Formats: sequence, structure tokens, C-alpha cells
Amino acid sequence: MKVLVVVLNYRTPKLVVQCLESLDRELAEIESIHVVVTDNASGDDSIALIRSTIDAHRWSWCTFMPLPRNGGYSYGNNAGVQAFLSRDDAPEYVLLLNPDAYVLPGAVRTLVEFMDANPEVGVAGARVEDESGEQAHSAFRFPSVTSEMLHGFKLGLLTRVLDNHQTFYELDGEPKQVDWVTGAAMMIRKRVFDEVGLLDEGYFLYFDEVDFCWRASQAGWAIYHVPASTVVHLQAQSTQITDLRKQQPRYPAYWFDSRRRFFVKNRGKLRAVLADLAFLTGYSTFRIRSVIQRKPNREPPHVWWDFVRNSTLVRGFEI
Repeated sequence: MKVLVVVLNYRTPKLVVQCLESLDRELAEIESIHVVVTDNASGDDSIALIRSTIDAHRWSWCTFMPLPRNGGYSYGNNAGVQAFLSRDDAPEYVLLLNPDAYVLPGAVRTLVEFMDANPEVGVAGARVEDESGEQAHSAFRFPSVTSEMLHGFKLGLLTRVLDNHQTFYELDGEPKQVDWVTGAAMMIRKRVFDEVGLLDEGYFLYFDEVDFCWRASQAGWAIYHVPASTVVHLQAQSTQITDLRKQQPRYPAYWFDSRRRFFVKNRGKLRAVLADLAFLTGYSTFRIRSVIQRKPNREPPHVWWDFVRNSTLVRGFEI
């Protein structure tokens, strides 16, 4: 098998069907491709709707795999990956694709061709657009103390001076080596799974793809953003959480748990504490400036207090 596509559903069956319809158009372009849809115990009409759609279209290239519980993003994707990695015809590549995303023509083939041509690349991510065609952030630097400080301060001069430490890469039309790519559309070479293992199921949601790319990078694999491959991502339809740059409900507890896990596990306890302090110090000064200068604040409500009570200083280092 050349490519296994894993689509994890949780209460978004209509979006999964839209995703599968877009993948159906890709089949003729790739020698051997299979899709597995896992369901994290949605408890709604997902199982009936997805199964009946697959049967009605006679999509023999698609396997549906209901799971016994909602174990999060890593758990649901790992179930699909693991079921096929042990087979005699194990896939050469695995594409993790969000249920609230759909591929534009040639997206999967382009990633495959890029990976075939660049054997040192372990993970490749697609260009991500919203429904209007506007490019969304899809390639990033690893979180650090400095990036957390920049996130908190939101000061243009400081960001320009420390441009190489801000979270988002400036992207053009060429493939670019990056630290990590969004899990909305992330292709992984099988050999990376063989070397570093599956996704870390200690993450429920968020930072899971960051952690996986970190482990792949530490093992010597290159991570690339490939803009010629494009997917449309219906932002936050699968998580019910809007883009973190825009005004939104409060960060959920699992976002803080995942953030803390990443820093403690991969950056160490000292840097985890410093990252918390860097954000809180910077954000405190930003809030003072925003009041004095009447600047808009697009962070979620109560974010300072939520950071404090979920910080390593309060919660400790247990991950």
C-alpha cells in the first residue's frame, strides 16, 4: 500500500462525508491508497450516517472503525494507524487528515511525490486555506520561552527584533523546512513511526502533532511545508474552538494540560516554568498598554487567570 489516510470523527459525520468525497477524486492519481475512518465514540448518528454512506457509494477503499471511547486525537488516529502498520502490505506513508478538512485536486499525490523525491523528509504538511481561499497558518516553530514571551507582550518592535523566534513562519510558494506542521493535513513516512513510535496519547487534544514532529526532528528527520498541496480546513468545526488568534470562549482545560505536557516533557521543568512566567509577564504589560492605548484584546476572556491556575507553579510537573 502506498498511502493510508486516517480521518478521525467525533460528532461531525456530515463533514467526514464531505472529506471522503474529496478523497474519492484522488484515487485515480495514486497507485494504492486506502482510507480508514475512526470514530471516538461520538454517541450521535455518526456511526449510522458514515457507515450507510460508505455502503451506498460502495467505497471499498474505505474502512470504518468505531472505537469504544473518546480517548482524544492521538488515541483515535493511533487506532487507525496501528491497524494497518502491522499488515504485510503496510503503507509507505500515512496521511492524518482532519474530518473538517477536504483535499483540493492533486493534494495527496503532490505530498506523495514530494516525499518520494526527498527521502530525508519524515513529515510533510499541506498548505491550508479557509473556505474563502485565504491561507491559514499551517507551519510553525517549536514553542519556546521566547515565543511565549512574544505571544504575551504583543509588541511589534520586540517581534521584529526577535522575528526568528515567533511562532509562525512567513511562507511563500516554495517548499520550506519548518519545525512542525498542522495535524489538519500531515503526511508521515512509515519509517518515522518505526523509529519514534505512534502519537503520544498523553495529549487529549492540541500539541499532539507538535510533540510528534519534535520527536521526529530529534530522530534526524526533516519536517517540510509543501504549498503545492492544498486542503481546505473548516476551522474548528471538529473541536468547536475557534482560531486562537480571534476572540473566543475560554481555553479549555485540556489545552493547558497539553501545553504543560509539551514543555515539561520536551523543554524540561525549568523552561516550562520560564515559559509560564514569560507569557504572564508579557501579557500583564500588554493588558496595561491595551487599556491605556485602547488597543483591542483578541485573547480569550480570563486568559491571565487561566494561565496562572494551570501553570507549572500551581499544577506542578506531572504530565
